[in-house]
Amino acid sequence: MRWALVKVCLAVTTMVVVAFAVPLGLVIKEMARDRAFSNAEREAAVVVPALSITTDRDQLERVVASAGSDDGMAVHLPASEGRAAVDLGRQRAADADIVAVRKLGRASTTEVSGGSALLQPVALSLGTVVIEVYVPESEVSNGVGTAWAVLAAVGAALVVGSVAVADRLGVRMVQPAKRLVEGAHELGEGKLGARVPEEGPNELRRAAVAFNSMADQVVQLLANERELAADLSHRLRTPLTVLRLNAASLGESAAAEQTRTAVAQLEREVDAIIRTAREAKPQTAAAGPGAGCDAAEVVRERMAFWSALAEDEGRKVRTAGVDRPVRIPVARTDLAAALDALLGNVFRHTPEGTPFAVDVHNGEDAVIVLVSDAGAGISDPEAAMARGRGSGAAGSTGLGLDIVRRLAESTGGDVRIGSSVLGGTEVRIWIQLDGREPVRRGHRGAVRRRRRTLVGRS
Repeated sequence: MRWALVKVCLAVTTMVVVAFAVPLGLVIKEMARDRAFSNAEREAAVVVPALSITTDRDQLERVVASAGSDDGMAVHLPASEGRAAVDLGRQRAADADIVAVRKLGRASTTEVSGGSALLQPVALSLGTVVIEVYVPESEVSNGVGTAWAVLAAVGAALVVGSVAVADRLGVRMVQPAKRLVEGAHELGEGKLGARVPEEGPNELRRAAVAFNSMADQVVQLLANERELAADLSHRLRTPLTVLRLNAASLGESAAAEQTRTAVAQLEREVDAIIRTAREAKPQTAAAGPGAGCDAAEVVRERMAFWSALAEDEGRKVRTAGVDRPVRIPVARTDLAAALDALLGNVFRHTPEGTPFAVDVHNGEDAVIVLVSDAGAGISDPEAAMARGRGSGAAGSTGLGLDIVRRLAESTGGDVRIGSSVLGGTEVRIWIQLDGREPVRRGHRGAVRRRRRTLVGRS
């Protein structure tokens, strides 16, 4: 914007200067010409009284010598009875021009070598005398170059001054706009204390006021949301306490131990939610080399947890690709929460006895986690991925798949829903290892071929 204003001002000022300076320069040139010929007319007028008194050649030569300078004047007397035509001084004009002026009886100018000549006719008793005054070119253009130089300097000064003023005005307008952009970027990066000085032009000042008001509202809304999350999480403490007490009385069976483990993990998750909400800090995420978790270990742990329920419901369970470590740049708790959300959907939305499987495929630049089942499938995958949409069934909030999507997108990957080789739904989590956009060309066929191989082996 700043340079645009400077360019506009430069163009407008230049056009105005040219529009005024060019005609004024031509006027100055014409005025210099008129001044030179006016001086020549005055010199010719000096000789006229002498011509009316005498026509003696010697006396006229003295008058011409005193009136002219550097042979700049000549007098042409006409022929009369008993006397031939007399020419005094240096003649520069052509004879034809002198004869024409004498015949017309009107002053005229003619171009001669090195300048111009003024031919002034004077009517006397002996006939029409023509006075020739030489006007050199240097006298016609005397002072014109200096005047044009002054005009050019004044025009350049006007252009430079206007550009400087436009630049200052542009800075006054651009600086508040830049601060507004920087404040918006800081607010978008999570710096909730970003504010913009309310200064500059009226429009930008009003924009700054609106931005600061919006930032205050965002801070207040986030604070309210954190408090609500903390309050809702705190309400879970009472039923969790009851569950923990009831789990303690279940005895020493494997199912009882798993129940107590699940209750303890749920208590830890609730405590983490409360602390995160109160401290206004994001959840722990993997960062830096060596951070993250072993996806194979997390899958084995969560499948061991859900296997007890699967055994009670008569579901066949299969895992593949978890026999070797698979490092991914995702926090352990985040991956566990995503797997629990997907496996919970399998138990919630498929009939008892429906088998399911979890496959882990380790590639050079990405890791793919596949959760598939033999249920009825999902008729509208896009609607299922919409946050908060849910399936309409009791206990469905529509946030499970959104948790999985945010996990994958935090690494540069994505989540896709399709049909599995088991006949039901397949949820594919693409976890990018280097943070680049996933290269999806041809990976579906490779994944499906590997999955068929794993199914055949099982």
